[in-house]
Amino acid sequence: MPRPPERRRAGPACLLWAVLALPALTADRLGLNEPRAAWWPAAGVAVLAVAVGVSRRRPLTAFALTAALSLADAPALFTVAYGPALGVLALLLGLRAAGARPAAVCFASVAGAGTAKIALTGVDPAPEFLVMTGTLLFGCVFPWLCGRYWRQSRELAEAGWLRAARLEDEQRHAEERARLRERARIAQDMHDSLGHELSLIALRAGALQVAPGLADEHRAAAADLRSAAADATDRLHRIIGVLREDDEPVPLTPAGETVEQLVARAAESGLAVRWEPSGGHTALPSGGVAERLLHRVVREALTNAARHAPGAPVAVAVARHGPDVVVTVTNQRATEAGSRSSGGSGLLGLRAAVTAVGGVFEAGPHGEGFRVRARVPVRQARPAPREARPAAFPLTRARRRVALGLGAAAGAGAVLVGAAFGWYAYTETRSVLEPSAYAGLRPGAPAGEVARVLPEREVRDPPTDRAPAPPPAGTTCRYYRSSGELLVSVDHFRLCFDDKGRLAAKDVIPRVGPSGEGREELGEMSR
Repeated sequence: MPRPPERRRAGPACLLWAVLALPALTADRLGLNEPRAAWWPAAGVAVLAVAVGVSRRRPLTAFALTAALSLADAPALFTVAYGPALGVLALLLGLRAAGARPAAVCFASVAGAGTAKIALTGVDPAPEFLVMTGTLLFGCVFPWLCGRYWRQSRELAEAGWLRAARLEDEQRHAEERARLRERARIAQDMHDSLGHELSLIALRAGALQVAPGLADEHRAAAADLRSAAADATDRLHRIIGVLREDDEPVPLTPAGETVEQLVARAAESGLAVRWEPSGGHTALPSGGVAERLLHRVVREALTNAARHAPGAPVAVAVARHGPDVVVTVTNQRATEAGSRSSGGSGLLGLRAAVTAVGGVFEAGPHGEGFRVRARVPVRQARPAPREARPAAFPLTRARRRVALGLGAAAGAGAVLVGAAFGWYAYTETRSVLEPSAYAGLRPGAPAGEVARVLPEREVRDPPTDRAPAPPPAGTTCRYYRSSGELLVSVDHFRLCFDDKGRLAAKDVIPRVGPSGEGREELGEMSR
């Protein structure tokens, strides 16, 4: 039986708590922290347990608890005991929390609380503030930005897979649309070519049927041929209706002859058609979309005239009007009975094709007959440029912002840490009292004489808890380092002055864990 999700998550949470609690339990024993009460590490471990427990559903609360624990342990926020927990929970905050504003408010609150504690504690504020700022940037903000980058990378990967699936669907739809367009193209070819030829065959058969001197059996055969051609034309239109998609744009197929040649061929087939150009051959453009479209309009109009108005005279007029060419096909009243309209899509296709290139198409009754007119621009307007797509997805831009934030945090943190270390080195080296000078000081010496050998700065955060004895009553004490070594524990000198400004007592505060030989030397200097 599968375990519930809560139980599956308990194991990793307990392991994380054990890892984060290890520095809190061992820092004091290893001498990495100042000695504290025994209950303090236990309380810190309990707070870490609560923080890890709520880190999945309330990551901001978990980070706030850990930050409060670090501030309670040290005003500069940096502690060996809780520093790893602070960084890990900041990383989880960026990974699990969607919004950035609550985290920013929390970071600002931690900075404000740390600044207030530094001001109230009485320690040297400059190095403590720089250490706190560096810890906040490197131990909190930087891991938080890494977590956000990780989160957005996962979201971007998921969005990429979704986009790939959507592109596959679009590809399938594009293939389907291409197949439908090919069907429409085949239908249009059949309509334009076969329909026109069948109409001419029917027209020639009709002319043969009424020809004088024809035998009766031949006249009957011509009538059957005309009827068969008309039936074939109707069946062709029904097939085209199955293949055509009305919402698809009609492609233009190039014609193998000019409009004038088309009219001449129709006249040779027996159609009473006359060619009426205006302005000679210059009225028609040579080649291009306009000529092919005009050829198609005339062919469709002649086909309809032969089918629906047999025997009626037809006029094809072409004229140039500025940048456009206007073709007009007009037929008079039919002298014979023609076939009924089959509801084909020839005129609808022509209207779509002409309007697609910016032209005007008209078709309808005219007088006692029918007229088709198309106005086609010679030069086609260039299609409007497509709007440029954005260079990146929103998630990509978000990743870029996070990367810039990481760089800014790293740069600012490096500057602050460098400044903090520089200030630390300056204050520590400027508060060193040479052991030989300390040995030459005698109790009862006036303050002016003592001041000649003292350094320019005092130790602002002396280790008073390691002093061998409390200072004499009614005295004011100053503390100095015995060595300029950095990042290690060194001996400190305590000089206490009475209210008259005389040196009342001097003591050596030993460093953490001095050797026996060092203790003897310190004892000699204290006497």
